[in-house]
Amino acid sequence: MSYERLGTGATAVGLRVGDIVVLGSEKRFGYGGFVMSRSAKKVFKVHDRIAIAAAGIFADMITLSRIISTELRYYEISSSSRVSVKGAAKLLSAILYSYKYMPFITELIVGGVDEEGSHVFVMDPLGSVIEDEYAAVGTGAPIAIGILESEYQSLASRKTPDPGSIAEDAVNLVVKAIRAASSRDAMSGDGIDVAIIRSNGIEERVYPIR
Repeated sequence: MSYERLGTGATAVGLRVGDIVVLGSEKRFGYGGFVMSRSAKKVFKVHDRIAIAAAGIFADMITLSRIISTELRYYEISSSSRVSVKGAAKLLSAILYSYKYMPFITELIVGGVDEEGSHVFVMDPLGSVIEDEYAAVGTGAPIAIGILESEYQSLASRKTPDPGSIAEDAVNLVVKAIRAASSRDAMSGDGIDVAIIRSNGIEERVYPIR
């Protein structure tokens, strides 16, 4: 998606490896040539084991994160069952499509862990859903996806008895991809928010951009 005419942008990245998902995004909130904030959070916890990373218009990111968080809580209360990551992605897709004539100007990466394992879904503003092993969205995506494509397979195929080591390497890859994108994309920068999603919850971290 092109954000140039809107004067905004971002870089968000997500990947899954083993039983974990890592989502990340940089913290710059810019409009045109002006940096409005250096601490904008674009990774949102919407469930105890589901999060989203977003790129686009900041107000739309926040609004969507609040809508889907509320809808997921309502679903679990009304159905007395746990929502799956795929179910959350499909619900968010339906919400996005319902606004197709006045769409939210944002791209999303939905990541989470459920009984079936780890999942990453990438979505466009009209609600198209694609499940993948890794994804990058936003103005810095062309650079970030190159880093992921060059290094993801060696990470995913690694055999180690220490899942913590794989998790840290996954975080490092996400951070590396966002740093590379931020070095060339003027709309990205100023720090990195990361969410590490496991079956027992979500750990949030903040990293410097350099």
